[in-house]
Amino acid sequence: MLKSPVKNYLHEGAFIPAHPLALTEERELDERSQRALTRYYIDAGVGGLAVGVHTTQFEIRDPAFNLFEKVLTLAIEEMKKAQAPDSFIKIAGICGPADQAVKEAEFAKKIGYDLGLLSMGGLQSHTEEELLDRTKKVAEIIPVFGFYLQPAVGGRVFSYDFWRKFADIPNVHAIKIAPFNRYLSLDVVRAVCNSQRNEDIALYTGNDDNIVNDLLTTYNVDVDGEKVEKKIVGGLLGHWSVWTKKAVEVFDDIKKVQHNDHIPSKLLTSAQEITDANAAFFDAKNQFKGSIAGINEVLARQGLLQGRWCLLEKEELGPNQMEEINRVYAAYPHLHDDEFVKKNLSKWFS
Repeated sequence: MLKSPVKNYLHEGAFIPAHPLALTEERELDERSQRALTRYYIDAGVGGLAVGVHTTQFEIRDPAFNLFEKVLTLAIEEMKKAQAPDSFIKIAGICGPADQAVKEAEFAKKIGYDLGLLSMGGLQSHTEEELLDRTKKVAEIIPVFGFYLQPAVGGRVFSYDFWRKFADIPNVHAIKIAPFNRYLSLDVVRAVCNSQRNEDIALYTGNDDNIVNDLLTTYNVDVDGEKVEKKIVGGLLGHWSVWTKKAVEVFDDIKKVQHNDHIPSKLLTSAQEITDANAAFFDAKNQFKGSIAGINEVLARQGLLQGRWCLLEKEELGPNQMEEINRVYAAYPHLHDDEFVKKNLSKWFS
């Protein structure tokens, strides 16, 4: 069962960053920086955190690193220390075949996570029916947050029928739409609107290339001759793991006008600036090869990480990605939160 304060906030629409992984130069866990990062997000005003997801590096599950339980535990400890409100949404990333996913769900539930963000990545050999069965097994353990992972970073395309059946599974409470493809995003919206559980499922954007527009759009879907209205109420985003304080401010501005007939043009301008910044951080020019290293580079510049290192040495910035990050830093000084970080860095590391 999902706690009422969490469920209400989830449906109201929350700002949820995907938590990165802090490493030393030897590519070992940097616990001090890991804790500081969690403190940064909480002080920036986020509504929840997703840990153990793509931005945290899926490799934390590899026996060679064995960091999944440690990283999830550190984040929970910091959320408790900060006395985060009851409504604060604690999400654990869940991956792998059914047996692995069930074990991860059991651990996440045991230490206090509210929902499991269930990735279908790396399971190309599974049929849609097998993945639906896996979802049901996980949903028996922990409330499920569905995830349409984009194909460029290990996801795959799913049918409308898959999402229609997915939405009907009891204990599925939200779906993160992140195929980076408006046609595929529409499949999920239509599927949820056509489900008997439509009102039980909150839609979240993970389309880092379309954040603001997703949050400003109302969908009217024809269901048996009647219009069903659905909004993407919040976001669960790797992009929100950087420049977070300013991103929270933009999100708050969006929430104020989300139900208005008229959208301020300045928000549409911000939308394009944010997409441009995302293209640099996520290395869009190189098919997102440097997405995690790009996020880490920004956090390292601010002093939140010691460096941009990833568990796998091949995870590095793409060609000309550094120049692109330099460009957006100079172009959009109103979007970064360097001053906020500088002011609080010693507190977070104390």
